[in-house]
Amino acid sequence: MHKYGLELMEDKKSVLIEQIKNLIIDMVHYREDFIKTKFSVFLSEKLNRDYTYLSNLFSEVQGITIEQFIIAHKIERIKELIMYDELNISEIAWKLKSMKRI
Repeated sequence: MHKYGLELMEDKKSVLIEQIKNLIIDMVHYREDFIKTKFSVFLSEKLNRDYTYLSNLFSEVQGITIEQFIIAHKIERIKELIMYDELNISEIAWKLKSMKRI
């Protein structure tokens, strides 16, 4: 099938899941300028898909919600910031509070 330019639907879904994960990881771990909109709007706009579709697909494939994935990565980021003594607790709280919710 690939020889003729046809892709399997599962491959497209896997790519979309990876794009969702990468956008979230980038936002939580690497960006200093947080988005001004909710994560749901951000993901929909970046991936040009309806958020409900993205959310249902993510939950179906990953077994957790997008929000749970975001929370898990926020927790990891907090641990990194504490461990490497980059910010104090108040600064960490302020930084992560500024991220918009789903």
